[in-house]
This record gives sequence, C-alpha cells and structure tokens, in this order.
Amino acid sequence: MKVLSKIWFWLKGWQVVGGVPKDLKKLVMIAAPHTSNWDLVYARAAFYIMGIPVRYTIKKELFFFPLGIILRAVGGIPINRKTKGRMVDKMAALFDEREELTILITPEGTRSYSPEWKKGFYYMALAANVPISLGYLDYKKKHAGVGPLIYPTGNYEEDLEKIQDFYRGVTAKFPENGVL
Repeated sequence: MKVLSKIWFWLKGWQVVGGVPKDLKKLVMIAAPHTSNWDLVYARAAFYIMGIPVRYTIKKELFFFPLGIILRAVGGIPINRKTKGRMVDKMAALFDEREELTILITPEGTRSYSPEWKKGFYYMALAANVPISLGYLDYKKKHAGVGPLIYPTGNYEEDLEKIQDFYRGVTAKFPENGVL
C-alpha cells in the first residue's frame, strides 16, 4: 500500500510533510479540516507513506462480510455505540487494550459546515493520557502532513485555541464547509 500511495501522490502532485516521532506508540491523531470524501483517500495514503499505523472507529454494524474485511484491512476498529457508558471512556479504554495505537478522529464530525468542533477527541486524549497530533490536508499547497503534538492540559478552551491556530493556515477542499 505504501508503494501505491507514493504513486498516487506523485501522479496528483501531492507531498507528505512532517510526521510523528517513531518512539511515540500511542496518540490521538485529529484530521482537519474535513470537508470532502477525498480527505480519507489522501489521508490514508499519507499515513501509509509516513508509516503511521492509523486506526479509526466505525460502528460495528458495518463490519459484515465482505465489507468488514476491507474496513479492518484499512484500519477500522468496530465499536458498539449502543452499550452503556460514555463513548469517550470507551475510546480511551482502547489505549489500555493495546501497546500501540493511533486513532484518527475528525473533530468537525461531518464534511458539511458545523459551527464548532466536537470535544470527544480532546477528552479521549486527556483520559488516555496521550498526546494529540495535528494531521492535515492542505489542498491549495497539495500537502498532507502532521503538525505539532499537543499534550492536553485539562484546559479545553486554551488547548483548543492552540490547535485551531495551527489549522487556520490550512486550505480545505471545500473551504466554505470548514469551521475555521
């Protein structure tokens, strides 16, 4: 997949920028801005190129044959959203179950315009005691990359301002649908 991803990026004129420290085994990777279905294609390719074994959660109902095989192969983790308990706690518990885990979250929660980001990614990282890595796709520059690490302090508003400051210079595929 890494070779195919490199060919895809070369054909489309995209490049990978940045990465995460190789010794970092657990983190929450946010992906923003998220305004197009193409975001998954470019992000998944970038993570293959960077060697980041990114995973993401999907409702367990989608893990039927043969779709379940494909979803698992590209990093899907089935999650039961109907069981009791807070989703943030369930997601944070995934870090306790694994020695290595990078979970990809889109804080906007949708490709359409939404006035604010969902907070779950932040509280999941805080509960799991892992950093937040800032993944991005800049369609204007044709860059797929990873920015700085943010270690949650517990002050959501202050930490969110730092995170969103980073994304203010990133151009989405459909900028009118982005939060920033």
